[in-house]
Amino acid sequence: MLKSPRSEEENFYLDCRAAYLVVFKSSLSNITSKEQLCHVLQQAGRNPSLKLLNKYWTPRTKRLTFDDFCEILKKEKPTEQEELLRVFRKLDNDGDGHISVSELRKVLTTGGEQMTDEEVNEISSLINTKKDGQFDYAELCRTIMQTAEQCKAAAVEKMENDAKLKRQNFGNQPEGSPKSTAAAPAASTHPEALPNQEPDAALPRRDSRSSSRPSSARSRRSSVSSSIAMAASSSRSTKPLEPKLLQEFHHSHLKGCFFLEEDGSIVSLQYRLHVPQTTTVYITIQPLNLNQNQDKSSPWMSVDTALFVVTAGEGKEDSNVVCITEQRDKEKFVWKGQLAEGTYYLLPFSTGCRLVPSRRSEGTEAAELVFRNQDTGELELTGEFRSALSDIFDVIDLDGNGLLSLEEYNLFEERTSGEKCDEDAWTVCKENFETKKNMLTRQGFMELNLMEANDREGDTRDLWITLEAMGYNRALEMVGACPFITDVYCEDVKPILQPVNLESGAKMLNTALQRSIVSRGEGRPIKGHEGVTVYTCRGESRISSLIANKTNQKVVVQVNNEQSKNCVSSRGMNVFAVEVPARTKIICQHVMPVNEKLEWIYSCVESVIC
Repeated sequence: MLKSPRSEEENFYLDCRAAYLVVFKSSLSNITSKEQLCHVLQQAGRNPSLKLLNKYWTPRTKRLTFDDFCEILKKEKPTEQEELLRVFRKLDNDGDGHISVSELRKVLTTGGEQMTDEEVNEISSLINTKKDGQFDYAELCRTIMQTAEQCKAAAVEKMENDAKLKRQNFGNQPEGSPKSTAAAPAASTHPEALPNQEPDAALPRRDSRSSSRPSSARSRRSSVSSSIAMAASSSRSTKPLEPKLLQEFHHSHLKGCFFLEEDGSIVSLQYRLHVPQTTTVYITIQPLNLNQNQDKSSPWMSVDTALFVVTAGEGKEDSNVVCITEQRDKEKFVWKGQLAEGTYYLLPFSTGCRLVPSRRSEGTEAAELVFRNQDTGELELTGEFRSALSDIFDVIDLDGNGLLSLEEYNLFEERTSGEKCDEDAWTVCKENFETKKNMLTRQGFMELNLMEANDREGDTRDLWITLEAMGYNRALEMVGACPFITDVYCEDVKPILQPVNLESGAKMLNTALQRSIVSRGEGRPIKGHEGVTVYTCRGESRISSLIANKTNQKVVVQVNNEQSKNCVSSRGMNVFAVEVPARTKIICQHVMPVNEKLEWIYSCVESVIC
């Protein structure tokens, strides 16, 4: 069978993956240091400067994924031959197309971002030096470009040989459907005792059996497709069963916040709920509107929220999903039923589809945080910054009493600095800033931040680190976070609700999500690969999918949802690939409507390509 030529974007993602696999064993591996980022960028034909590395590896960066790497390469184009020639021409004082090796070495080791002797020697090995010590730099430029192309071709060849792939597509492809690829032989199946994995990449969902066609007969033999039409939210008739005498129920509530991390994960606090006796319970979660003008809503009010209620076992494997807040009433998601006496964990969840990374972008003018009073000469907080700090105060004031306890303040400190304030430091804090009932007031919180600005003589870099950690961008807009409020009503007893920061919280939530998708969704094996099953779960406002690999070897699944309409995914991609290790389940992706007032169509094709 003749191969159809790859598109430009197909080649781009093939090259991305080949470069990545020179440094890492798998595209599931993360970049965990600035040095690794430099190495893998060099493998991709880039020449990263320190400024470029600092642009993508900030003080708060912990890891970058393969998808992040692809996005960087989209923005940072490889060096062109003409660009190299322009640099050499600046050193060519005679204009004869030649410079000396010694002059080149001096420039590379003393000016700007200096190279090591080893790096210079590598370049020198490519130079064809004449007797007078001069060399033709145009020839060197051609050699450098040819060597880069040869390295790239060798990386691609190695990847294809190692993985036994004919053709692949990786990453985000917003325009044009990629050609499908030949699939590897199906692996032998294995009993389903799959370890849990954190979410990777993925595509939406499937419910009905109408198909969105792959681009070739071969891919149809190794794929599964789904198409689901979802009605506009205004046409939904589901109404939560709010108890008639809810105002007579015993009530507890706490606030929280979803934060979008740089690696795309969503984090938040968890909650411990103790129910003293079996009773009817009504649980809700919804975004928290911080806008003082009740006629206007905070921009995050459209962010989806949910609570998984699980039994409080000793470990994640001991925790079972009891219920999920699935019924919807506008921005509120609710559950009503009976809970037996005992202790439970409430695990907040959001797909993150409508959150935006708060990472500062190059060239964007930052809002002013402080200014110096012309009359007194003292530093003061700007009105915009005071407003942002007031909203942050409301977010970390978990019980909503208008005061910050040491426990509440420490949750803020852990989020922004990774540290905690001990009792002695808290005593000093109370002595210097306005407090009430041994707790920090809103004004005291403002004073604390002003002191930080004064301690650094107006340098606001640390203040920006705090703001970014709380989800703010340079325009002082909270785009990478979603404050929410959780309410628990019990008919017969007072519920005891406490905030906790569980080390195993993320794993418990991931396990709960996986179990929910598998138990409530439709599972369909990928044709030709009976050991690889795609589960799709349709909810009232979102669609989630999961890939279960029951075989004894890794598989790579290409996911294509280009035919979806009015959809946004938690991965922000239309076409990408997911590596699923042997005997493993991975949550692919969550999909929601862009505009809830319009119908949305989920259409997805998952194909095994390795």
